[in-house]
Order: sequence, then C-alpha cells, then structure tokens
Amino acid sequence: MKHLLKLSDLSSDEIISILNLADQLKYERKNGIEHPLLKGKTLGMIFQKSSTRTRVSFETGMYQLGGNALFLSSRDLQIGRGEPAQDTARVLSRYLDAIMIRTFDQSEVESLAEYGSIPIINGLTDYCHPCQVLADLMTIREYKHSFKDLKLTFIGDGNNMANSLMVGCIKMGMSVAIACPEDYQPDAALMKWAAENGNFTCTPNVPEAAKDADVLYTDVWASMGQEGEATKRQRAFEGYQVNETVMAAAHADAIVQHCLPAHRGEEITAEVFEAHANEIFDEAENRLHAQKAVLVKLLAEK
Repeated sequence: MKHLLKLSDLSSDEIISILNLADQLKYERKNGIEHPLLKGKTLGMIFQKSSTRTRVSFETGMYQLGGNALFLSSRDLQIGRGEPAQDTARVLSRYLDAIMIRTFDQSEVESLAEYGSIPIINGLTDYCHPCQVLADLMTIREYKHSFKDLKLTFIGDGNNMANSLMVGCIKMGMSVAIACPEDYQPDAALMKWAAENGNFTCTPNVPEAAKDADVLYTDVWASMGQEGEATKRQRAFEGYQVNETVMAAAHADAIVQHCLPAHRGEEITAEVFEAHANEIFDEAENRLHAQKAVLVKLLAEK
C-alpha cells in the first residue's frame, strides 16, 4: 500500500488489515496506552473543500501518533493560484512525509500520487471518500461483529459516498442496495463492477432497497459545491428519506449511519437520527482511529 487514493485500489485483505489496526489503536487510546509510531513525521493537509471531521481527525491523529500536521488552505498555496498539481507534489515531497488532500477532482489526487514521492491520502473528492468508508466499515463490524451475510442499503444521492460504500462493502462480502432517482445514480463503471463482484442492486424503489437491511445509510441531498441545486434536489429526492417507514422495512436490529453533517427533516428524520445517534457518532469517532491506521500503514510499516 503506497497511497490511499480510492478503495478499489486496495485488496480485501488490505482493508481488513487497516480495520484490525484501527481496532488496536482505538483500544490503546481508550486504555491510555500511548503509541508514538510516527514521531518526527509531518503530514501536510491540503484543503480545497472545507471540513470539520477530516481536519480535526487527521490533525488529532497525527498528534496522538507523535507526529505533526500542517493545515494548508488552497487560498494560501500556489496550487490555489494555478500552480499545477504535479509541481506542488514535487515541491511538498521535499518537505513532508505524506499529503492528505480534500478536493473536488479525483484527477488532482491521482496527479499528486503520480508526480510526488511520498504517500498521498484522499480525504475526499467528488468521486469517492475512502477514509469515511473505512470508518463506516469499522463501525459496522463493531456493532455487527462480522460482515458475513450483512446487507447495507444506501438511500439518497448516488454520490461519492455511494461510490465508495459499494466498493468497500462488496469487498467485505456484504450485499449492497442503492435507492436513488434514476437521474442521480452512482458511477456507472463502479455499479458494473459491484454487480460483477457481489450482490448489488440499484433501484428507485426505497422500500424494496430497504427490505431486510442490516445497515441503513444516508447523506445530504446537496453536497458541498451543489448548493445552487438545493431546490431542484429537494424535489428530486422527495421520498428518499430514512424514516420510521423505512426502518420498519429493515431488520429490527438495523443500525443507521450518516457521514455528517445531517439535515434533519430532509434525508433523515430527527426521530430516527436521535434514536441512532450513538451509532452515528461512534462512526464519526472512528474516522480518527481508521485514519490513524492508514497513516501508520503508509508511514511506519515500510
């Protein structure tokens, strides 16, 4: 594992290895066992999209691992003034031990990895969100103890979260159902891969997708950069809400996940959100532990 650009680059065994290490690091943290595995290492964090969980979890994670993290806003870097990503990659590779970037275009992440000489971590693009899904898988295993025979249903926009959940869950042997309007389906190539490699369905029918689900997952209808489409999307996604009716179609012990921030009353009701708040905020916490595991894999296990 040289980089974390997208989950499709990782084998099932590599994902399991990350999750196992994340569990270990979480246990150690909870029990006051220090693990300065990245002492003297520096992570550069490039943000072209703002963030709460990504910035705080990576910065805290590097501190707990004994390293340092530098917040690099695109407004303060030459990359924000038109410097090519490949030049930025070659310069920052001389200073840093790794780069995490949260941006719009997946090609920018891939370019950093191609031209840089240090590990690159995808903190989010419009195409995928591998760090979030590693935390999601970690949480699912905590609550369900195994991935065997589990079904995850994603309801809403076929966005970067849907793309990465398809890949991550199929690689773990789970079934995946996506419920979304026909004009908002996930990436076609990834859906083809999912159908060829596992039990996958994509349908506009929410009750059908939610039937017998063990995990119900949703995300905002208008992601960052899509604010101008909010009204159009509210109309398109009417009925694509995780509510009591949807919960009734799933298994009685189904858990709910949301990558946050949540818009209560839109993609999820306030009642369902609060009833499953422990699961959702355990999921948010696990961003810290999963990302620490990724950092250790990339920077300490060489």
